[in-house]
Amino acid sequence: MLELTIDEPDRLVKVAHALSTHTRIGIIKLLLTKPNLNIIEIAEALDIPVSTAATNVKVLEEAELILTELQPASRGAMKVCSRNFDDVRMILNPIAFYQNNSKAVEVEMPIGHFINFDIQPTCGMANTTGMLFTEDEPDNFYHPDSRTAEIIWFRKGWIEYRFPKKVPAGAKVKSIEFSLELCSEAPNYNNDWPSEITVWVNDVEIGSWISPGDFGDHRGKLNPPWWNDSSTQHGLYKTWAIEETRSTVDNEKSSSSTLRDLHLDQKPYITFRIGLKPDAKHQGGINLFGKSFGDYAQGIIMRMQYD
Repeated sequence: MLELTIDEPDRLVKVAHALSTHTRIGIIKLLLTKPNLNIIEIAEALDIPVSTAATNVKVLEEAELILTELQPASRGAMKVCSRNFDDVRMILNPIAFYQNNSKAVEVEMPIGHFINFDIQPTCGMANTTGMLFTEDEPDNFYHPDSRTAEIIWFRKGWIEYRFPKKVPAGAKVKSIEFSLELCSEAPNYNNDWPSEITVWVNDVEIGSWISPGDFGDHRGKLNPPWWNDSSTQHGLYKTWAIEETRSTVDNEKSSSSTLRDLHLDQKPYITFRIGLKPDAKHQGGINLFGKSFGDYAQGIIMRMQYD
């Protein structure tokens, strides 16, 4: 079965166009009862010119609805056609579809529960009661009190989390999604401070996003009273996802990395690393927001869809 979603507009349009004429529908129907026909045989069966048959076969082939193979003929080679799919499913509301047709497991990770890091100043962290440590001393990130952090910031490097892989034995994972609130890291705040932020899952690069700034245009809805108005206030809500055919940031393709590349069967956990590549054009740092800072009451949420 060919399954298409509205998040793949180019492919969806190509398939929809291929199915938009009676001639091409007739070719597909013909190949159901008479597989492996060449273009001349298709033209004769449908009583259409050979040139018309060839043109329409090409459209169906480009949409991957039929397969073609060159086979020897009395004069040169002939193109033999066969069906590629018995069903085509077009999903125009993928969120509702996967919620209704797949099972899911969701894990929320507090931002202080990182398992590894490699960062450079400026850096620091705070919780709902105050600053946790002296700023700009990365060694403080090893302190056990860091687990209470509700906002974390650093200028360069990365921080890594480990999520449990809680799906039933034998289940097939369909997608993995990570959502969080974040922004750049500037002195105090600067709404125009771009930063190229990258995510890796199981050491595989999933995609980068350029944060436009370190935001202070309004006070974070969840920020505790002691937090200074001149400091970073909130971030943007972003989602990185890995699917069977691609990876995305906010449903826009970010890389060709797929679920297969993650080798999920090799470990009982999934690593999520977020940071800045050393060669990134915009080295604007990162602010990560937990449940009690910024505008969104959550840590880092991993959602796995599976059959």
